[in-house]
Formats: sequence, C-alpha cells, structure tokens
Amino acid sequence: MKTSARVVVIGGGVVGVSTLYHLAKLGWTDVVLIERKELTSGSTWHAAGLLPLFNLSYSVGKIHQYSVDFYPTLEEETELNVGFSRVSNIRLARTQDRMDEYNYYAGVARTIGVNVEFLTPDQVREIWPLCETGDIIGAIRHPDDGYIQPADLTQALAKGARQRGAKIYRNTTVTGITQKPNGEWVVSTDKGDITCEHVVSATGNFARQTGAMVGLDVPVIPVEHQYIVTDQHPAIMERRAQGLPEMGVLRESDSSWYMREEAGGLLLGPYEVGAPACYVKGPAANSEYELFPDELDRLMPYIESAIERVPAFGEVGVKRVYNGAIAYTPDGSPIVGPAWDRKNFWLNEGHSFGITAAGGAGWQLAHWIVDGEPTIDMMGVDPRRFGDYASEGYLIEKNEEAYAKVFTIHYPDEEREAARGLRRTPCYDRMKDLGAVFGSVFGWERPNWFAPQGYELSEADLDKPDVILNENHPVVECEPVREKWSFRRSNYFEHVGNEVRHVHEKVGIQDMSPFAKCRISGPGAEAWLDGLLTNAVPKKIGRVSLSYLLTSEGGVRAEFTVYKTAPQTYYLVSAGGYERHDHDYLKKALPADGSVTYERLTTAMGVLVLAGPRSRDVLAKVTRADLSNEAFPWLTGQKISIGAAPVDALRVNFIGELGWEIHHPIEMQNYIFDQLMEAGAEFDIKPFGIRAMTLMAMEKSYKLIPRELSVEYSAHESGLDRFISKKKEHFLGRERLMERKEAGLKNQLVTMEVLDVTDADARGSEAIYLGDELVGRVTSGGYGWRVGKSLALAMVRPDLAEPGTELEIAILGERHKAVIIPDSPFDPENEALRS
Repeated sequence: MKTSARVVVIGGGVVGVSTLYHLAKLGWTDVVLIERKELTSGSTWHAAGLLPLFNLSYSVGKIHQYSVDFYPTLEEETELNVGFSRVSNIRLARTQDRMDEYNYYAGVARTIGVNVEFLTPDQVREIWPLCETGDIIGAIRHPDDGYIQPADLTQALAKGARQRGAKIYRNTTVTGITQKPNGEWVVSTDKGDITCEHVVSATGNFARQTGAMVGLDVPVIPVEHQYIVTDQHPAIMERRAQGLPEMGVLRESDSSWYMREEAGGLLLGPYEVGAPACYVKGPAANSEYELFPDELDRLMPYIESAIERVPAFGEVGVKRVYNGAIAYTPDGSPIVGPAWDRKNFWLNEGHSFGITAAGGAGWQLAHWIVDGEPTIDMMGVDPRRFGDYASEGYLIEKNEEAYAKVFTIHYPDEEREAARGLRRTPCYDRMKDLGAVFGSVFGWERPNWFAPQGYELSEADLDKPDVILNENHPVVECEPVREKWSFRRSNYFEHVGNEVRHVHEKVGIQDMSPFAKCRISGPGAEAWLDGLLTNAVPKKIGRVSLSYLLTSEGGVRAEFTVYKTAPQTYYLVSAGGYERHDHDYLKKALPADGSVTYERLTTAMGVLVLAGPRSRDVLAKVTRADLSNEAFPWLTGQKISIGAAPVDALRVNFIGELGWEIHHPIEMQNYIFDQLMEAGAEFDIKPFGIRAMTLMAMEKSYKLIPRELSVEYSAHESGLDRFISKKKEHFLGRERLMERKEAGLKNQLVTMEVLDVTDADARGSEAIYLGDELVGRVTSGGYGWRVGKSLALAMVRPDLAEPGTELEIAILGERHKAVIIPDSPFDPENEALRS
C-alpha cells in the first residue's frame, strides 16, 4: 500500500468512488480510496437505483442533472455497462397545490436546463396503461431520467479512476485520522499509514464515526427505507413479448411512493411516516451487505394506495422485501464540501438519493479541492449550513421527519415541526404572547409574522384534500392552526401587509438575535480585514460599513456589516442561517502569526430592530443619547444606555426606514424589550416578523445570499459596485473580479414590476422570457406593500437590463408581463433612512 498521496478518499460506495474518479479526471492522479470491505457493500448495493431529476434545490438540481448526463458517457469511456435504463419518470398530481408545486418546479428546471413535460390524465394512461387515472388532474414527466444499476455504475467509476492512475484499497479499515503541525493528514489503517494533503469522508452509514476521528459531529444519521419487489405479472410480460417500452418510473406524490418495472414484475418504494433512524451509533465493525428485517405493517396504507392506483400490483405475490439504511440529514439534502474548523478535510455524506447525486457530488467536490472553488452555487448542500445544535437527538427527530416528508409538497414558506423550540431568544415568550407565528433558521425560533389575538383557521379554511399527504399547514402540538401554506397569496398575506404598513407609518420592533456575530481584534485586525473584504474597513470608531467576502473567482461568498468599536477592534454581523459557513471562512483565513483574534459572539449578543418614522421618538424616551442626524447619522454606531442597560445602537436596518439595530448582552434582552415597548405604547409600537422585513428589503432592491448574491455571479453582476472600494489595490478575489468585468458581464441584477398579478407573486427561480427565449431567472419576488406593486429581483442578460424593457415571467405556469424599473422603487433617495 502507498504511504503517501495527495488525496485519500474514505468509503467505497458510489459517492466515494465518484469523488475518486473526478479527482483523477481533473489531473490529480496521486489519489487513493480506502474501503473497509468490498466496493458497494454499504448502502449502494441495495439502492433501488432511481435517477430523479426533480428537486426544488438549485444545488441538488444541478448535481442530479450532471449525473444523468454523465452516466451514459461513463459507459462509453470504460466499456462497462452501467445498466442505465432511460425510461423517463412520471409524477402524478391529485390536488391543485401539487400542480402548483410542479409549475413552480418547472421554472427551476428550465433555468438549469432540465426538460420537463406536462401530461394530461389521458397521456399518463397512454404511457402507463396499468395506471388508474380517473382521480388525477395531471402530471409532469422527465423524459431523460430513469434508473441505473448501482453496483455496475460503481464498478465503471472505479475502472475509470484506475485507468487514470488512482489506487483503490479494498478490505482496508481506517483506524484513525490525525493532522500534523504542518497541516498534512495521516490516515492510519490496519495495513499501514498514508500521509496526504486532503482527506475526503464519503463513508455513508459510518459518517459520524469518521467525523469523530477528527473531532467533528457530522449531522448525518441513516433511516430505514423499504421497497418491495413482486413476482412477474402477465401484463408486463406480454408487453415485453410485444417489444413495447418500459412504462417508466411512476411516482404517486400525494400518496408518497414510487413504482417501476423490475424483471417483469413491479417494484414499490414508499416513504412512510414512522420509518426509524438506524445505525445511530454506527454499524457493527463487520457490517457488510446488511439489511434489516422487513416491517410491512407500517407500509400498509401505502400498499393499499398503490393497489388502487395500479391494481396489477395487488395481483401478484411478493418476491422480496428490502429494508436497508439510507443516510439522511435534517433537511434531506446531502452535505458536500469543506468541513468546518478542519483545513483540507472534506465531506461527501448524507446522500439520501446517493445514486442520483453521486456523479454530480463527485464532480463538484473534485473541483472544490483542485481549483479551490466549486463551479456552481453549492450553498444548498454546504456542510456548514448546520451548526453545533444538530446533536444526536436533534438528528434522529429531524432525519426521520425528512424521510417522511420526501414526497410532501414543499411550499415556499414551509416550516417543519420536528425538534422545534430548541434555540429561543429571551423575548420568545413575549413575542409569542403578541401573536408570533414562528419559523426556524439555524435552529433558532424566529417570528415569521404576527397573527391578531385569537386568530385561528377553521377546518373549512384548511380544506384538506383526501390524500395520504394532506397537511398544508404547520403542525404545532396543542396550538391552533394559524397559517395555511401555498404557492399563492395565502391567509397571512394581509397580516404581513399590515405589519409593513405599520412600520412604514408608525414604529415596529423585531427580534433579529439569530444574526451571526463575532469580534475581530488584534494589532493586525484592520490590515487583515482590509485584505479580505471588498469595501474599505471603517477607520473611525463608530463607523459602520457593508462589505463582502468574495471567492477567488470574484463571486460573492458572504456579506458582513462591519462596525468599528475600538482601535483595531471590529464587530462583524452576517446572516444567521450561515453562521458556521461565514465564520469558518474567517477563522481559516486568520494569519498564523496570532496578530488577529476571532471571538464568537452570536449567543452572547441579542439584536432588537426598532424601525419606522416614530422610532427616534421611542428611543429618545429611554436614552440620554443625542439621536439627531447631526449627532447620530446614518451608518454609524454608538454605545448608549437604554434605561440601565448598555447597548451598541447601529443606525442601519434591512427595511429602508428610519431605525436602529440595538445590539445588547443577551441576558438583558427582556429588560430592554420591556423598556422599548413601554416607551413605544403612546406611538402604537407593534412587532413585525421576517416576512414583512423581506418584502420591505425587496422594495429597496436589497440583496440576499444565496439568491441575488452567489458564488456563480460576480459582485458586479449582483450590483455591488458601490461596496467595492476603488482605492484598494488588493482584496480577496479582486483580480478575477476585474478580469470578469473587463471581459463583459454575463448577467445583470435588475428590479422588475410584475403586471396583472392577482393571487400569485413570483417567489424566486421562475424563468424569464423574451418571446420564447429564456433570458434570465427570478432571484426573489413578492408584493411590495409600500409601493403597491408585485415585484421581482432577477438576473437577466445585460443587454436587456435597461429600465422600461418588457419581458415575461412564468408564474405557476402562466406568463406575466414584467417591466424592468429603476432599483429601490421605495424611497430611492434614502430619505427615510436618513430622516
């Protein structure tokens, strides 16, 4: 066995072997893979081999698309049959909400180049004559996907990797992983040690044990998945005898199962409620080609539904039941990318659709390792989207939930119920008493919107469809239902509008404590930040700036508010959902000489936002500080007292109104909250939530990660020109940023007014057309209450970016005229912010 390599990949399933193959394909041939048993002996061997292109995540959609395009070329390259049956798949719809989901998805698909067809019930019956179609309203079809033989695919990837010089060591167990002072890794095995520059963990069911070797709590725990294979059916055998094509993969989304032909019979795979997490402490050391005993009782509602849809399924016997482990994460998407706090340690884990994702995940991770950056936006699968709150208990609850909800309708405002209430700010109960309807971000409870006192929906309001997956609202034990999810304007639409109007006309208060917060200090702090971020670092104490961390290619990685609090001391604030992501990049970039210190402050500091034309009046009642424009101008911060509490008040906000962010010791939050609410009573102060804030931000053309800001778009394409210092000769990504600008931008961010909207605004990811030509995609959308217009932010071709240009946006299958308008349709001169 080799004693050194550039990369060691641990895990010989399809994901690990694909990673090895793509590293070798990019020219890194000094790479090895270590597998404890035989290739595919974990979860790969018992996978059903489906290749679903359907996914509402941009990152996952691109990964799946690459795989489906790549696998046939692998067969040509290696001369090994990968068993790819391009039979297409059909997803049925029994409800209008499901068709809305399909129409929304079609926009995502078209912007990434995935072919989607809409079918009538009669067309479904023509393709799937064994399917009963009387109660469906339609379907979508992916003509380009189907299924593949997982073991054959893995062996072809292995051959392709070996042909390029990669080495594979089977029946070799990793016993330890350590990092030397010089940054090199030592992977210890029962057959010797390998020293390497990079380690990739692709260990599937062993992900948490592998992570523990390097001190990482990897957020992956498998869940049991069962599928049933029947005996041969005469009707299917007759079709074969006639030379008719396979009927393809059938997905009864509203009843949570898939079905396809298998060796003349049928294969049924339900995603049921109650499937348990497994291998919580990891498989046994001798685990190989392992299955669990079948549990058909919990599948009975799904089996009965399948028989109703395809009566032939109930006409033959059961040949075999497979019950095997599939790795899961809390949101059901894999984790692909760099591990946090460990340089050159990479994760390619948590693949619940591993056969489909393997090609694309290996492709992107290889680029990330070799080039230093992925070539597509990978935020949707970045390992750092979860934090240290994702403990074993949390993972069991969330992963079982993610499995059960594979086929549920994924509404834009969906909030799942498992493991809720885990992270609460001190004012949680006060917000709840005021009517807060909470959502969750990075484990934190955060008010989405506020319902009037006593407000709840009736059973008639909810109008549940008669399908297995019939919940279209949050489920909170012992609480009334106050929200109905939809792709259209739902019941909370007017209440969010009332919040916006109230902030605009009077004053509102918001809890934004989940913001990611840290202190950067030390004798080298200013120079270090200046070489890292796009904007000039504040030179005077009390100044505030907005700045960006770019990729080496000039794309946007993170956004920071930078507040200078003392000499060589800076307080940085960024998006709460990306704390581990943003802070990991900061920590890994710290100079080795110790001249700069990082201190995490997220859970030490709370943030209350006070905003609206009467916000100065409220704040003046509880502080002695001079709040005038002359003494406290926009984009500055001061240490002031609110009553007896010391705070840092920053005159910034994300909604475009006069206001302050009040950063305070978290243990003083309720004292400060009560002070503000009491002082604001005469001005009719009311709370507002994240949905109102997001709509107000859109009216100002403010940008969000990873929507308008992405590693795929340069900072200039995202319209960040005024935050890119022209005086600085160097910051991370500057050279490529300027080269891309010189070569000509491929995209331009614009603001659009969408016309003739009645009940469905753009949400993001909708396709934009000029005639029949696809010319862009929506990044964010919604109704602007202060300007009275349906709005969208979008990336379009630069030649179409002039105000007045008329295009069309496809919203839930209908084309709407959309006119490009100047940015910041609300208060373009920032008079409210500066008032």
